[in-house]
Amino acid sequence: MKEYRVCIIGGGIIGTSIAFHLAKLGERRVAVFERSYISSGATGRCGGGIRQQWSARMNVRLAMRSVKLFERFEKDAGFDIEYRQGGYLLMAFTEEEAERFERNVKMQREEGLDVEILSPKMVKERYPFINTENLILATFCQTDGHANPHLANFGYAFAARRLGVDIYTHAEVKDIIVQNGSVMGIESSIGSFKCDVVVNAAGAWSKEVGKMAGIDIPTTSYRHQIFVTESLRDFFPFMAISFDGNFYIRQTKHGQMIMGQGDPNEKPGVNRNVTYEFLKSMSEKMTKIFPFLENVRILRQWAGCYNMSPDAQPIVGCSKKVNGFCYAAGFSGHGFMLAPAVGEALAELIIKGSTEHVDISFLDIDRFEKGEVEIEGNVV
Repeated sequence: MKEYRVCIIGGGIIGTSIAFHLAKLGERRVAVFERSYISSGATGRCGGGIRQQWSARMNVRLAMRSVKLFERFEKDAGFDIEYRQGGYLLMAFTEEEAERFERNVKMQREEGLDVEILSPKMVKERYPFINTENLILATFCQTDGHANPHLANFGYAFAARRLGVDIYTHAEVKDIIVQNGSVMGIESSIGSFKCDVVVNAAGAWSKEVGKMAGIDIPTTSYRHQIFVTESLRDFFPFMAISFDGNFYIRQTKHGQMIMGQGDPNEKPGVNRNVTYEFLKSMSEKMTKIFPFLENVRILRQWAGCYNMSPDAQPIVGCSKKVNGFCYAAGFSGHGFMLAPAVGEALAELIIKGSTEHVDISFLDIDRFEKGEVEIEGNVV
């Protein structure tokens, strides 16, 4: 039976980031188990946004660290991920949301983030192609941006492999072996493996994986849909988003417009089917705010899962109930943008017993038992 120090369940960007950072710290006895192929889950189905404008202070810190790591991603991992710091435009269409944004900006600036507050007139002057008729205000951070999520996932996976990590695809973990309160190994569709540590980075299946170790991970998955248009000239460098307006939109390196929204009536569960209702409602809404889309053709649509936590903040840490069981789940649609900092921090926690760059203790699962919960409001 092959033996590892760490077995990671999930080959999305969270799992591969953890693997890469473990190897970078010198721990090469690491294996990643992916039930399908790399970037087959939420990572490969997300919009690719990377922002630091959050309502929860700790999320701002985590995102700011991720941006630092994204800025040097190509140097560290040897992979061009089409990273572009074109900024993020957060748009408020209600007085209540505008007031929240102003409070958020005050806190974000206290954390050292360079954020602007823009009036509708300022937005129109900068971006004349946006209909600002019902806009109350917007905020903008130039160091926010976007990247290609597939390439980022592949980048971490390939870099981890070069450092000696084993990555098994089409390898579903069936059970986690726990004896006397400690992790002993895993059972998978490709055999049994011994290990000292198991990391649950299973995304939409995080709750089921937690049950294998006897740990209740309080996550629920919901479908989110997205579509992409034909290519246009390069004129939209930033990502625009509204939480009350329930949308996000950006332009890819090759000119396509990617946009998506959540459905408040969506039922929980893993569902990757697409609907005409989404296509219709999204098209009607977006052409009003972005009139240039009126005659642009939609090429295709798809769906992925938000793995939601009760407070819309990730659940990251190592269990105090089962020795050697760690988790990085419940990212609530933001795993891609937080993956570098989370991977680094959890790797540090596993190897060193503490974190060096970002304190992630506020993300531990214990917060729900203690009632120390802060709801993240900046979620589509």
